Amino acid sequence: MQIRIFAQAAAFAVILSAGAFAQTTSVQFNGMKSDPTLPVELTSDLLEVNQADGTAIFSGNAVATQGEMKLSATTLRAEYSEADKVVDRIIATGNVLLVNPTDAVEADKAVYNVASSEVVFTGNVLMTQGATAISAQTMVIDLTSGRGRMEGRVTTTFVPGKKK
Repeated sequence: MQIRIFAQAAAFAVILSAGAFAQTTSVQFNGMKSDPTLPVELTSDLLEVNQADGTAIFSGNAVATQGEMKLSATTLRAEYSEADKVVDRIIATGNVLLVNPTDAVEADKAVYNVASSEVVFTGNVLMTQGATAISAQTMVIDLTSGRGRMEGRVTTTFVPGKKK
């Protein structure tokens, strides 16, 4: 009996330490799925447009909304393609927060590639899903599939569920 308890405790410790010290983690973020065909609305207190370089800088309470997802930051920089003048990328800096009904991500910076529906978060990334929190230095999420990857000292904190 004691050997069995020790073996279970040792296996649990190995699982925890492997997750805590992992450098790259692939994860499924189904709550972060989004429909890339939905319109994107950008709002802020101030808008500066530069026709020469094809950018628009939204600052002060800047928010980009697409469906149920909201990306907020101190500044949102929209970069337009030269060919068809549509938004290619949105770069969020300063107090970056991406939320939807089930998940939230905080980071220093986020780059949303509109065409590929990929968001790259960098710097002090923290994702929460209910009582679970995952932190890393970089996180990439494909909003179409909901698949993601986290890199750079990945740490997961979770609350074990009760057995039924």
